[in-house]
Amino acid sequence: MKQLPSNPNTFSALSEILIRHFPEQFDQNICQQLFSESNLATPMGKLTFAINMSDFFAETLQKQPHFFYEILQEPINLEKCGQFSERLQDLLAQTEDEASLYKVLRQFRNREMAKLSYCQSLNLGTVEDIFIRLSQLAEALIINTRDWLYNKLCQEVGTPTDQHGNPQPLLILGMGKLGGFELNFSSDIDLIFTYPENGETVGTRRSIDNAKFFTRLGQRLINALDEFTPDGFVYRTDMRLRPFGENGALALSFNGMETYYQEQGRDWERYAMIKGRILGADPNCPYQRYLRQLLRPFVYRRYIDFSVIQSLRDMKGKIEREVRRRGLVDNIKLGAGGIREIEFIVQVFQLIRGGREIALQQHSLLQLLPLLAELKLISPTESQNLMQAYLFLRRVENVLQAINDQQTQQLPENALDRCRLVQACANFTQWNTRQQATNVHYPIEDWASFYHVLQSHQQKVRSVFKHLIGDENDNETNDENEWQDFLDTDFNSTEFEHLLTENGVSPQDFEEIISKLVLFKQEASRKPMGVRGQDVLGQLLPKLLPQIFAYENHRTLLPRILTILEKILTRTTYLELLLENPAALAQLLQLCAQSQLIAEQVALHPILLDELLDPQALRNPPPHDQYHVELQQYLLRLPQDDEEQFIDGLRQFKNASLLRIAAADILGALPVMKVSDHLTFLAEAVLEAVVNLAWQQLTLRYGKPAHLTDMEKGFLVVGYGKLGGIELGYKSDLDLVFLYDNRQQSQTEGGRRHIESSQFYLKLAQKIVSIFSMNTSAGILYDIDMRLRPSGEAGLLVNSFKAFEDYQRHDAWTWETQSLVRSRAVYGSEDLRQQFETIRQQILATPRELHKLKQDVCAMRQKMYAHLANTDEALFNIKTDIGGITDIEFIAQYLVLANAPNNPSLSMWSDNVRIFEIMAENAVISVKDAEQLKHCYTRLRNEIHHLNLLGKSSVVSHTQFRNERAFVQQIWQQLLQ
Repeated sequence: MKQLPSNPNTFSALSEILIRHFPEQFDQNICQQLFSESNLATPMGKLTFAINMSDFFAETLQKQPHFFYEILQEPINLEKCGQFSERLQDLLAQTEDEASLYKVLRQFRNREMAKLSYCQSLNLGTVEDIFIRLSQLAEALIINTRDWLYNKLCQEVGTPTDQHGNPQPLLILGMGKLGGFELNFSSDIDLIFTYPENGETVGTRRSIDNAKFFTRLGQRLINALDEFTPDGFVYRTDMRLRPFGENGALALSFNGMETYYQEQGRDWERYAMIKGRILGADPNCPYQRYLRQLLRPFVYRRYIDFSVIQSLRDMKGKIEREVRRRGLVDNIKLGAGGIREIEFIVQVFQLIRGGREIALQQHSLLQLLPLLAELKLISPTESQNLMQAYLFLRRVENVLQAINDQQTQQLPENALDRCRLVQACANFTQWNTRQQATNVHYPIEDWASFYHVLQSHQQKVRSVFKHLIGDENDNETNDENEWQDFLDTDFNSTEFEHLLTENGVSPQDFEEIISKLVLFKQEASRKPMGVRGQDVLGQLLPKLLPQIFAYENHRTLLPRILTILEKILTRTTYLELLLENPAALAQLLQLCAQSQLIAEQVALHPILLDELLDPQALRNPPPHDQYHVELQQYLLRLPQDDEEQFIDGLRQFKNASLLRIAAADILGALPVMKVSDHLTFLAEAVLEAVVNLAWQQLTLRYGKPAHLTDMEKGFLVVGYGKLGGIELGYKSDLDLVFLYDNRQQSQTEGGRRHIESSQFYLKLAQKIVSIFSMNTSAGILYDIDMRLRPSGEAGLLVNSFKAFEDYQRHDAWTWETQSLVRSRAVYGSEDLRQQFETIRQQILATPRELHKLKQDVCAMRQKMYAHLANTDEALFNIKTDIGGITDIEFIAQYLVLANAPNNPSLSMWSDNVRIFEIMAENAVISVKDAEQLKHCYTRLRNEIHHLNLLGKSSVVSHTQFRNERAFVQQIWQQLLQ
């Protein structure tokens, strides 16, 4: 075997420190003595060997010269590596402030760790001796730091007490290897803080509740251990195993602990709690006894617990996936056949049988392995193989970590560290069955022979691990993917990038997508989902994420879907709906991939997810005339006396119908003209329900106008703009005008109070607007615009037919008459509808001076263009720019106003398409021009529909629609210039 190489710079630096601090004892010869001494029988030779084995040991000697001098005077042995708590207490008794505390802790820790490194390098202790003493050292540091900080905090804010005035302690559960007395050389420590009862502090002028006290104490304790200073750190501290993880209280009362583990504790938490051990054990402490009794039923069931087997299979699968995902070939802990698999094998039997076999209720793996063989749970050969593998792997792990005091389980690639491992693992000591030190020799001469021995151990472990829990689906991995571990595993960037690459994501998108996934995971961890919700989400994501990344626009689809998931995290029923209905999930992805509008609506109103269960209904919205029938049937299920719930039902119906229309649009079941028809008739159905609700509420209070018969309302709603033109879009508001029949004036009768009929109709109009504007959990119904009523915002909210007609004949501006072209009665009795249509056609057929009409139309168009048009020449606003939809609408309105006086039938239609058709039929414009105008209009409207679905504005590149714009401008020039 090669001799360990020495670094002359290290020995030179160490010699200079000795000479500088102890000039009377040492001179320049000390360097040569240290560097050249190789006889392990001499104190100097032992020291030299320990320095060559561990850079951390050498660094500690440099930082603590007096410690270095002590070792030269009296070599270290294992007996000097003990009584940590007593010696640390003596030091802390002289420590007055936290700055001094930090220094004392770190120097003590490094000094004691250096001693253990020395003993490990020179085989002065067995493998078991080393990790037991490492655990005892950690426990002493944690408990004594807690006690020092507890006393300090009591001086500041008082002593925490229960309701009887008894002082309350902070109990600390050491988890993982610390709990099992198996701590690594440079391990993190996993802790859980708890205290007996809530209460408040006493003994100072200001008191705080116990929860705040112990949270503050816990924070200070973590800082004292974890914070990195010039003297280093004590332990990296991990608190994520506590109830609710990172989002849980730092310290929880016994009652809070019991409630959590009874109601929300999961199998992996039972698995982790097997190693949970109360640090600073005191057999006389009643609180410690109570805590053990509290936790035992959670961890160990009274019966043989086969119910946990599927969870253990899941854990096993997670381990295997991590090995594959991270390529853990040379990782002695996490890789195949590594330390974690041995721990898993032992803890599986504890979890399943520990409730019946009391002997299994302990923390030490090495004591449990022989017991498993005695209970015939594994064979004696398997027990022995696992034992030898565990001790060899732990020897490798501790030697690795002692080199630089770094937490690593990865085999080194550099020659020096490999040489150190070869030297340490060829011969070492471990306990025999009577816990006596015995020499172990392996045929290790170089790295290749070391690696052969290592692989032999790993293969034996892997063999037991693989058949431990048989799974009939072991060979059926088609449903498995690496996203299964996303929620409860902290993927590093390399793992994320590997996963995203496998899912076809471009490297340039990695950072953005990883950021969104991490933010979602953080949001999910903060939600009180409960065990069932977490399980369902854990099953859903592995199915969902690969489907998302299969879409070309996954960059936009991912945040849309994650937003929906965030909204339903605490509504497990919806998560289950998506998990248990693959077709519904696929439908959601297809719709959201093509529509920001749908994604937003589903996120705002998750009840819409129910609509996905019937794909046929999505592709086949009801006929136009059935919306009001479906709405009436829907409203019959709601309590008629609860206005808010009734209005909320209206909004839910509207949202569900909007989803079905948009879905049919996206899926190609509806052309753009039909989409507008459906949106328009949906709005009319909702409007009818709102008017009827408002009428019902008003008549209960005021009765109805006396001149009306039983079935009459004498009230008409006129739709303008897109509603009037049967051309509603997904985000259109409703332009409304309210009229009432004033042929007879009367008072109301049949109510608690009588008012004039004109006042009644004003209140009715106000109530309608109020219902539309009311914001409930399902949002508002529609935005209502009443500015097209006579005199606009200065006018009355409701007008009589006579006042409306007088205004249109004598006071209306040309632009208001233009608006009348696109008006249509959308609610009211047939006779009132006909009365309005007569007025409308008469006004539109009124003779006009053509030149002035052109001037007025062009002036209004120029005014709108100045206020609304896009000013960036590189862009085109489909609605408001020259050659866009507004120009086409103005052309249609002009054609009606200019030609209806000679042919009143030309005023029949309110929608642009049929206006162009009737103009062509009457030879006002050519059939060719009419068809081209219709083509331009429908193409531009189709694009706006598409952009609405995507959640985008109606502004596109100026290079789009050039032919359409040019034609519209040409017609404008012909007609209006």
